[in-house]
Amino acid sequence: MPIRTVVWGENIHEQTNEVVRSIYPNGMHNTIAAALNTESAIEATTATLQEPEHGLSVERLANTDVLLWWGHKDHGAVSDEVVERVAKRVWEGMGLIVLHSGHFSKIFKRLMGTPCALKWREAGERERVWAINPRHPIAEGSKRISCSRTRKCMASSSRFPSRSKPCSSPGLPAVKCSVRVSPGVAAPVTSSISARP
Repeated sequence: MPIRTVVWGENIHEQTNEVVRSIYPNGMHNTIAAALNTESAIEATTATLQEPEHGLSVERLANTDVLLWWGHKDHGAVSDEVVERVAKRVWEGMGLIVLHSGHFSKIFKRLMGTPCALKWREAGERERVWAINPRHPIAEGSKRISCSRTRKCMASSSRFPSRSKPCSSPGLPAVKCSVRVSPGVAAPVTSSISARP
């Protein structure tokens, strides 16, 4: 059975910005869904802010395995009722992938329990991303990098048992961490860090 996926998009930039419309004449949400539909294991459809219930009715969400959320310009226009409906489905096990500026969406803030306001600096530093479930199919094929208290790491994988390379985690307290790196990708994709007893 395919992964039933809904790509949700604001669909505002495509309507108001000629440059965006020229790049995504069918909308970003349709472009993302079309790319996902090239995979036989995924069945992607779309929903937008402008649709009744933003395209996310109770029935639609009940038949959704993964919801991709693309937001940027009008997070406040999403109804609180729909936000609660999506949150309930996430708590029931539906996957949620938040794209672009979706960190500031109502649904992401609701699920995170914080205002999700960002502050950053551009200093060439690394970013840490935690994998809540490293056994999830999205992490399949990635290799694990384990770090010990000495802050020296060795990459290992059953797929690449002879490929081990040291790495470091400067500035970390005494921790045990693991990082997943997709094959052929130099930067960490997901990681999890836990304090050592």
